[in-house]
Amino acid sequence: MTFYYSITLSSFLRLREDFETTLKNLNQIGFSNLEMFGEPDDIDLIYFKDLFSNYESRVIGITGMWGRSSSKGWKRRLLSRDPALVKYSENYILNCIKLCNYFGGNKFNVCLFSDSINHIDVTHTTVLEEEKIKLVKKSVPILKKLSRIASDNNIDLVIEPLNRYSTPYCSKFEEAKVLLDTCPDLQVMLDTFHMNIEEDSFSDTIIKAKDRLVHLHFADNNRKMPGEGHIDFKTVIESLKRVSFNGFLSFEPTISSTDYIKKIKLGLEYIKNLDLK
Repeated sequence: MTFYYSITLSSFLRLREDFETTLKNLNQIGFSNLEMFGEPDDIDLIYFKDLFSNYESRVIGITGMWGRSSSKGWKRRLLSRDPALVKYSENYILNCIKLCNYFGGNKFNVCLFSDSINHIDVTHTTVLEEEKIKLVKKSVPILKKLSRIASDNNIDLVIEPLNRYSTPYCSKFEEAKVLLDTCPDLQVMLDTFHMNIEEDSFSDTIIKAKDRLVHLHFADNNRKMPGEGHIDFKTVIESLKRVSFNGFLSFEPTISSTDYIKKIKLGLEYIKNLDLK
């Protein structure tokens, strides 16, 4: 089987480069499928619609801008004790569903953030497993509603486990499964960068997630393109083939310099070569 590939435009937001140059470069590398960044209030819809049309780019989904990925990310906390922040987060997801619809995509990822934890160390050592599960379960009613709305609009609302240094809540697949078991319209996506920190086995996790796994983010352990770090992508690709995964492999590297073309091209070729074996 052959996989479909895309790349996240959020990876390029730190560059002092206009979006037309970015799209031109990505088109040259071979990326016609893109994930648009999820900032509904800041996006000039007509400008981007025309830009995507000019470069024959297809938006396959919206990347949620959670936590430190956005100046507004600190307000996007579905697990907050503050009802105003929960409502703000709900409205953000609804607006991203609309944005996804506008561009013709069908994926949007939700990450679970809480209020700040007043400890020096915010890793798993400070939050007991039962406490994590208890708080995560509080998001079930709202995620049920939002995933149903998304599904009615032919969009998959996907829960994305993040590593412990981003949030101690829902940081691995087994914790996400608590939500999947109670929200029938909710799906899951996995991210190799986060999996490398949290999961015991890439293969076992992919196999466990197979029935609800609809999307993946690919980055190496150093947040660079696959092949620039130590993640065993051969095992990842083999496992995805084993479960007949037919969604997108969406690259999400950290790009900090405008000389990214060669490295992205090499990373794409690296995964494609593994795909062909």
